[in-house]
Amino acid sequence: MKSASRPPAPEDHIDRLRAQWARELPDLDTLPMSVLGRAYRLSNLVRPSIEATFAGFELDRGEFDVLSTLLRSGPPYRLTPTQLYRSLMISSGGLTHRLGRLEQAGLISRRSTESDGRSLSAGLTEAGRQLTEAAFRADMASEAQYLAALDAQELETLSALLRKLNQSIEARLAPPDP
Repeated sequence: MKSASRPPAPEDHIDRLRAQWARELPDLDTLPMSVLGRAYRLSNLVRPSIEATFAGFELDRGEFDVLSTLLRSGPPYRLTPTQLYRSLMISSGGLTHRLGRLEQAGLISRRSTESDGRSLSAGLTEAGRQLTEAAFRADMASEAQYLAALDAQELETLSALLRKLNQSIEARLAPPDP
């Protein structure tokens, strides 16, 4: 007995780009664009919604990144600037500016670290912890809506494939061991 064949999936933006490139450069394999181009496009499509979610909590994405890093660190929700800097991969000047805004808003407190009295660790205030949790819950609810077209098995498969690709790219781009 023959299985029913699926109708072809409707074209998306990346399919149209690939078709244009196939016409202009027929010898070039544009399959990488079908994955990385879609990932880039998806990121650009959902970014405004994510930023709007955080704006609803009077945060920008960078401020949320700092707050969520502190919350994920677990009690006492306090990290040194070096720990934050490494986790966020931003400039130390950018981090200092964000920490100042968050402290002024009452979402974090800073105090001297035990190991270095000149360094100020950052910790969530109770208001910061509550706001961060609420913002993250709202963000996950919003992002889940974008994934509603996929069933649970498809989400697991896509997640596993993206993990594998992410690990491969991270390993390829990692600095060589000295």
